[in-house]
Amino acid sequence: SDELLENIRQHVAEKLGAIARPKSVIAVADLPKTRSGKIMRRLLRDMAEGRELGDTTTLADASVMTQIGGEPKPG
Repeated sequence: SDELLENIRQHVAEKLGAIARPKSVIAVADLPKTRSGKIMRRLLRDMAEGRELGDTTTLADASVMTQIGGEPKPG
C-alpha cells in the first residue's frame, strides 16, 4: 500500500538520515537475479539512474525487469 511505502521511506530517513531517504520505493514480487541466484544490482542501479539496461541475457527470469519497469535487452 502507499502507506507502507511511505513508512519505508520514513524509516530510512530516521535510521540513515534525510539525505538517504529514497525519492520513491517500488514494491515488486521479485528482484532481477542471475541463474545462480545472485541479485543483479547493476540493473537496479541502471534503472534508478535512468540509464539504458545493458546485457540481460544472464537473468534467470527476464520478465522481472518488465514488472519493475525496465525492458530487458538481449546480449
